[in-house]
Amino acid sequence: QVQLVESGGGLVQAGDSLRLSCAASGRTFSSYAMGWFRQAPGKERVFVARISSSGGSTYYVDSVKGRFTISRENAKNTVYLQMNSLKPEDTAVYYCATATYYGSSSRFNYANWGQGTQVTVSS
Repeated sequence: QVQLVESGGGLVQAGDSLRLSCAASGRTFSSYAMGWFRQAPGKERVFVARISSSGGSTYYVDSVKGRFTISRENAKNTVYLQMNSLKPEDTAVYYCATATYYGSSSRFNYANWGQGTQVTVSS
């Protein structure tokens, strides 16, 4: 079992940057791909980015490509989300989760959700 704790959120202005961190407990962190999601007020939680267990492969939703960067440091059991050129529409609670790929369905299953960290971008 992996426990995840997000941090780094805050209130910023449009165009500013933030770096979110997701610290994991347990010795199996490096075996998991990891994902970041976000949930805006009144909306469903949606996918933002994913990184492979080694960090060699990343994937982003189109709306954040070129602005957000996901990375990880397995020695520190931590995954990051660097967010640049923030927009008001990026306002949301951001969550990290472990990602497990199921070849039978060609899909990732996300689990071990953290409690989330609030990001608010003012215009």
